[in-house]
Amino acid sequence: MAQTKELNELTKEELYELAQEHDIEGRSKMGKDELVEALEESDGSSDAKPKKSSNAKSDGLERPTTSERAIWRGAINFGLITIPVGLYSATEDRDISFHLLSGKDGSRIRYKRVSSKSGREVDWDDIVKGYEYEKGKYVTFTQEELERIPVESIRTIDIVQFVKQEDIDPIYFDKSYYLAPEESGLKAYRVFLQALENSEQVGIGKVTIREKERLCALRPSEGVLVLETMKWPDEIRVPAFEELDMDVEVRPKEVEMAESLIGHLSSDFDPTAFQDSYRERLEEVITAKIEGEDVQLAPEEAPEPEKVTDLLEALQASVEATRKRSA
Repeated sequence: MAQTKELNELTKEELYELAQEHDIEGRSKMGKDELVEALEESDGSSDAKPKKSSNAKSDGLERPTTSERAIWRGAINFGLITIPVGLYSATEDRDISFHLLSGKDGSRIRYKRVSSKSGREVDWDDIVKGYEYEKGKYVTFTQEELERIPVESIRTIDIVQFVKQEDIDPIYFDKSYYLAPEESGLKAYRVFLQALENSEQVGIGKVTIREKERLCALRPSEGVLVLETMKWPDEIRVPAFEELDMDVEVRPKEVEMAESLIGHLSSDFDPTAFQDSYRERLEEVITAKIEGEDVQLAPEEAPEPEKVTDLLEALQASVEATRKRSA
């Protein structure tokens, strides 16, 4: 993909087409700067070297630091204290990107915004958003109207509650961001950060990002505030599985053996011990195709998993296998 300087030189229309190719979520709601930011984040194969930072972890991984461009600027409201901050993406996908091509001649596939009524292509400046309240009937909104919906969380994060992090089911967490202070708010930022660390609490509030108000949690992490956007309660699906309502006998010895197996496999979490093996294999296949070599693929159908006829026996065998590996 184009590097940052080249991305900034593209029109919004060209940036949107790139965002379509990279399947970037929420692209229809983004302005030009946000599209550039999102495309930078999705570019796992960029030739640009990551910036060095004194706060970077020394875990042996080559990882980029945050972008210099804030996704959102506003303030944290904590009692009568206001802390001006910028919001920055804390994660990025490292997936390998593909372009869509015609299978017949290898030409790039392009998308156009075409009116369903006239069949003509529509310019960006002529596009508005519409909410369908009845079949075929819409109320329309301009981008300016959507950006100026009167909610307090558009430019502020009001902290309304503090809780223990373990009290929050992880299913509510959505995406992680860093909150960095403006220079004028550095002292208040440090005071708030240290207070959270000492109390072992996280702050709960609301924030509006890209025309969507979200529940959020603020927590300290290695000298920086991390904002976790969260799902609303009505966005969490209820697990409805008939199998879970079926009666089945669970013997205490089976549970005890399962706990023993868990104990043998327990250790401190080290994320650097895990690699994306699919991406590594895909990179190998891409290199082989470029060099004209034969590509070896996995069988079309995965082997059927063996049926466990005696659960206790399988658990005992698993425990013995882990004992031998750790010996």
